[in-house]
Amino acid sequence: MERIPTYEELLQRSFFFCGIGGSGMLPLAQIISSFGTTVRGSDRGRDQGLTPKKFLALEEQGIRLFPQDGSGITSKDQILVTSAAVEETVPEVKKANKLGCLRLSRAELNSILFNNSGAGIAVAGTSGKSTVTGMLGWILTFAGRNPTIMNGAVMKDFVTRERPYASSVIGGQSIFLSEVDESDGSIDLYRPAVGILLNVSLDHKAMDELRVLFGSFLKRSRLVALNSDDLETVKLLPNAEKVITFGVNQENSQIGVVKGSIADGPTRQAATVIDRHDGSLHSLVLQLPGRHNLSNAMAAIAGASCAGIPTNIAVEALASFSGLKRRFDIVGKSAKNIMVIDDFGHNPEKCRATLKTLKTSAGRIIAFFQPHGFGPLKQMGNELADAFTDELDADDIVIMCDPLFLGGSVDRTTGTEPVIKRISEKNRNSYFLPKRKDCGEKIMELVRAGDRVIIMGARDDTLSAFANSIMERINSLS
Repeated sequence: MERIPTYEELLQRSFFFCGIGGSGMLPLAQIISSFGTTVRGSDRGRDQGLTPKKFLALEEQGIRLFPQDGSGITSKDQILVTSAAVEETVPEVKKANKLGCLRLSRAELNSILFNNSGAGIAVAGTSGKSTVTGMLGWILTFAGRNPTIMNGAVMKDFVTRERPYASSVIGGQSIFLSEVDESDGSIDLYRPAVGILLNVSLDHKAMDELRVLFGSFLKRSRLVALNSDDLETVKLLPNAEKVITFGVNQENSQIGVVKGSIADGPTRQAATVIDRHDGSLHSLVLQLPGRHNLSNAMAAIAGASCAGIPTNIAVEALASFSGLKRRFDIVGKSAKNIMVIDDFGHNPEKCRATLKTLKTSAGRIIAFFQPHGFGPLKQMGNELADAFTDELDADDIVIMCDPLFLGGSVDRTTGTEPVIKRISEKNRNSYFLPKRKDCGEKIMELVRAGDRVIIMGARDDTLSAFANSIMERINSLS
């Protein structure tokens, strides 16, 4: 097999992204294209007619798209980039293998860009990576640092007419800010100047594996920002050489929150931030609700501190941070005070955080959840069920459909029904309807004035369209 080219050699090659519409693939393709290299791609979702606006936006940026039939692979000099989800049977992979093309995973390519930047800032953890990456990216931009940003979600503040899917920002080469993923072990590829660890909890891997991966991440990071509120994260502290701690609850966090200063609202919050390096106090207004987002803000401020940005500048920047699409993203509110929210919640911790946030204000909750795969349900189905039963009340409602299935040979023996059964056994109103369309009908059947309808799930861009359709139908109610 051909050796992996150097950074300079890579930029002389052309790239083909198989699954280019994926949340991790699209921003990377945009970044690579910005270097002036030839970028082509294909996506099963495009072939199926899903999210056509996203693919049109890529084509308008000069990225040529092909059907996912292998026709876009034409030369052995092309580099095929795939995500972990792409199987060997996909036509592009078979064609690339036949021609002898170099193959790189999404994470391999991203890590080459990251490790060859002036300074790589990596955001790691089970939950909150995209939000913290967006927050810190906004702070760095506000402070004039001109970062290149690689994110897994669209950052509202960076959206333009030309780049409506702004999950990446094309900046300079001195700072490369990226969320890094532990689910496939690719976090081991990164050598951060600054490593930010948010939390360690059950998701795609067992806890023992996660502790090893995140511990090694801390050892490789020259400077670390670490969440002192998270017990599992604190246990890994000995792996870090130079650390700035952050937190909401711990009074010894170097970047923290003054006790009793938090003011909650249904869509925003405020708190007094203390920088214990010098004892200075700073008034933070955050346009996002929820304790998890306050914790995310502390992480971003600590990460900014690691990058040499004063706390007062970071706090000022966060006051104008608008958030990310599909992260407690309020779709609308009807005349009958019914709110629809689009959210990325898909693992137990993310779902708990979203539901806790909803519970800080009045109103019944109708929670629709689409599992993002059969494998994750097998790994954490019980914990997901417990998140819903623990955080919801007896009059709230849970509605679930079959897991997302994008094809391939995944084991589909463990589905949604055992999760719903576990929720029902704890006396919660719950419904399992295999098809998402039927779940929409059930929502419309049950919804009433004052409800909050939350649409939750990952890996499926059409969930946003589903949330918008529910909002439109609610607005049409007499």
